[in-house]
Amino acid sequence: MIFGRHINKYYLKYAPLLLMGLAALAMVDYLQLIIPNLYQLLINGVNDGHVLYNGQNVPFDFDFLLEHICMPMIKVVIAIVVGRFLWRIAFWGSAIRVEEDIRNSMFDNAKNLSREYYQVNKVGSLMSLFTNDLETVQDCFGWGVMMFFDALLLGVLSLVKMFRMNVFLALLSLVPMALLLAAATVVGKTLTKKWDARQEAFSRLSDFSQESFSGIAVIKAFVKEAKELWAFKKLNVENENANIDLTKTSVLFRILVSLFVESVICIILGYGGYLVYLGTFNAGQLVEFIGYFNSIVWPIMAVSELIDMTSRGRASINRIGELLDARPAVKDREGAEALPEIKGGIEFRHLTFKYPDGENNVLNDVSFKIEPGESVGIVGRTGSGKTTVVDLILRTYNVPDGTLFVDGHDVNDITISSLRAGCAYVPQDNFLFSDTIENNIAFAFDAPDSEKVVSAAKNADIHSNVDEFADKYATILGERGVTVSGGQKQRISIARALMKDAPILILDDSVSAVDTDTERTILDNLRKTRVGKTTILIAHRISTIENMDKIIFIEDGKVVDVGRHAELYSRVPAYRRTVDLQKLEEEGVNA
Repeated sequence: MIFGRHINKYYLKYAPLLLMGLAALAMVDYLQLIIPNLYQLLINGVNDGHVLYNGQNVPFDFDFLLEHICMPMIKVVIAIVVGRFLWRIAFWGSAIRVEEDIRNSMFDNAKNLSREYYQVNKVGSLMSLFTNDLETVQDCFGWGVMMFFDALLLGVLSLVKMFRMNVFLALLSLVPMALLLAAATVVGKTLTKKWDARQEAFSRLSDFSQESFSGIAVIKAFVKEAKELWAFKKLNVENENANIDLTKTSVLFRILVSLFVESVICIILGYGGYLVYLGTFNAGQLVEFIGYFNSIVWPIMAVSELIDMTSRGRASINRIGELLDARPAVKDREGAEALPEIKGGIEFRHLTFKYPDGENNVLNDVSFKIEPGESVGIVGRTGSGKTTVVDLILRTYNVPDGTLFVDGHDVNDITISSLRAGCAYVPQDNFLFSDTIENNIAFAFDAPDSEKVVSAAKNADIHSNVDEFADKYATILGERGVTVSGGQKQRISIARALMKDAPILILDDSVSAVDTDTERTILDNLRKTRVGKTTILIAHRISTIENMDKIIFIEDGKVVDVGRHAELYSRVPAYRRTVDLQKLEEEGVNA
C-alpha cells in the first residue's frame, strides 16, 4: 500500500470498489475465527463425551456433530469462498484499472514532452517504467490494500479472542512479534535501496538491448557480434547480481519472520500445555488458542510482505513520478491563439539560437523572408545550421520573442498545434511505423483514402515499387521500415508529407538516398502539385535546389546570402566554389 501525489487520487476514484472488497474481507476474517471454536467443540466432545454449548453441558452425539459442527462448518467454508472471490474481484479489479489510468497518464505526458527530454532519457529506461515499475505499483495497490486491511482486521479480531482466553499467554505470544515489526522497519529501508538498484540495472540492460536490436545491421556489417555479446553479458551479470542481492535480503527477512513465528508456536505449546496440566485449559481450548494464533500468523506475515512490497512500490512510483512530473520545455504560452488558416509566409528577424544543453550559438543573427507560395532551397555545409532552421519553424525548440514570424504572427503568440497542423515535414531520419504502407502514407488522417494514397505515392515516385509487392499497399513494414530500402523509405516519407497537402512543406535532405532521375521526377511533381504553397527543401546537392524561387546559403550558422541560383553563383564565392566542386564530382562519376 503506497501513497503519493500520483496515486492518492485513485483511492478516492475507486472507493466504491475498494469498500465492497473491504466488506467482503471483513466477512471472511470474521468467519475464519469461527472455525477454531468448532475445533474446540469437536475435540472436547470426543475427549469428554459432552460439550459446553451456550452455557450448558450437552451430550456429544451424532446429531450434535452434524447440526452444530459439520453443517456450520460447510456454511462457513462456502461463505468464505464467496467472500474471497468478491474481494479478489474488488481489489485486483481496481488495481488493474489504476494501472491503466497511470499508463494513460504517462503516455499522455510522454507524447507532449520536448525533444531534449528524449535526448537525456533513453527508450529502454522509459519502457521499464511502463512495464516493471507500473506492474509493481499495481501489485502495491491491489495486494497492498488487501494485506493492510486483512492484517488489521484479522489481527485485531484474533488478538481479542486470544486475550479473552488467556491474557498472559497472549502477551507471551506478542513479544516476539513486536521484535519482528521493529526489525521489519529497518529492513524495509534496505529493501527500498536494493529494489531501486535492481530497477536501474534492468533499465541499463533494456537500453543496451533496444539499441543493439536497432543497430543490428551495423553490428553485423562490422563483425562486432562478439563485442556486443560481451558487453551484454556484463550488463546481464550486473542485473543478475542486483536481483540476487535483493532476493537474498528479501529471503533473509522471510526466514527471520518464520523463525519468530515458530518460536511463538513453541511458547504456546509449552505454556499452554502447562495450563492444560493445571486444569486452567482443556485440550480443546489449547487447540482453539493455537487456531487463533495461526490466524494472526498471516497478518504478521502480511506486515512483513507489505513492508517489502511497499519498499519496492515506493521506489517504482518515485521513478514513474519523474516522468509524470516532467514538463515540456516547448509549450504554448498563456494567451496563445490558433491560426485559423496558414498561408505560408515565414520570416526570421535577427534570430540567434543555441540548443538548451549547448554552449555555443548554432544560429547567429539569422534574417530572411519567405513569401507565401515560394519554393525555397536551403544549402550549406554539414553542421552549418540548416536543420536547426526548420526545427525552429516547427517550434521544436523555443525561440526569443520577435525573431520568428509565420504569416506576420510571432510564433510564440500562436498555438504549437495550429502551427504544426499547417506544416508537413520529412525529417533526415525517415521514420516509418510497423504498419501497412497505406497507413504510413495516410498517417495524417484518421481513415486512409486509397485514391489519395496512390496519388501521393505517384508524386513521390514510389507507386511502381509498391505495386511490385505481393500485398501492394497492404504490405506490412518492419520496425522503423527495415523491410524496405533507404530510398524507398525516403520516398514513402515524402508521400506521407505530400498527402497532408499542408500550406508549408519542409523536406530535410529528403532526396539524398535516390538517384538523380528519381530526384528529378520528384522535384517536377513538387513544382506541379505545390503551386501556391510554400515548399522548403534542404539539400547538399546544388542541383536539387538550383531551380527554386529562392536559395538561402548558410555557413557556420549565418545566412551568407539569399537569392536565385544565378545570383548567388555570381556574387558569393563560397557558393560558387561549392557548385564548381559538385560539378567536377559529377563529371568524374560520369567519366
